[in-house]
Amino acid sequence: MLLSVRPTLNFFSQHQRMNFSYNPLHLVNDYGAFGSVTRERYEVVLEGASDELGSDWKEYGFKGKPGDVMRRPPQFAPYHLRLDWLMWFLPLGGSHDHWFVRLVEKLLEGDSQILRLLRVNPFPNAPPRWIRARLYLYQFTSREERAASGAWWKRELQGDYLAPVALPKR
Repeated sequence: MLLSVRPTLNFFSQHQRMNFSYNPLHLVNDYGAFGSVTRERYEVVLEGASDELGSDWKEYGFKGKPGDVMRRPPQFAPYHLRLDWLMWFLPLGGSHDHWFVRLVEKLLEGDSQILRLLRVNPFPNAPPRWIRARLYLYQFTSREERAASGAWWKRELQGDYLAPVALPKR
C-alpha cells in the first residue's frame, strides 16, 4: 500500500504522468492513454436523409458518444464501445479512415449488424438515400446553463466532415 501512495497522488495531479513506473521493480505504476478528459471536444455526427434532395436530415445516435445535447453522458465501464471510441478519434486524424467509409456504406445499405451497434437508428423501416457527417465542437454546459435549459452539452457546427453521399443506383 505504501508503494501506491505516489501513483495515487499522481492520479489527482493536474500534471499527471502517464505510463510511469515509481520503483525499479515496477510493482506500481500509472497507466493510461489520457491524463484528463477535456471539457470540450470535436465530434463527428452522422446524419441520413431519405429524400432525393437530402433536406430532411436525421441524426444517428451512438451509445456512448455525445449527440443529443439533452442526453446525460452515459457510463459504460467496464465495457468498451469500440465504434464510439473510433468515432471519438475520427476528428483527430487527417483523412477519412477506411473503416469510416465502410461504416457509411453499411448505413446506406441498412446493415442490421452495424445498426445494432447504435443507440438510435432514425430509419427503422428502410435505409436512408443519403448520409453525411458534420463536425461539431461540443462543450459541457455550466451548472447555470444546465439548470436553465436542461442540456448537458452545447454544440457549435464547425462544418461538413463528409459531404452527402449515396450508393450508386443499381
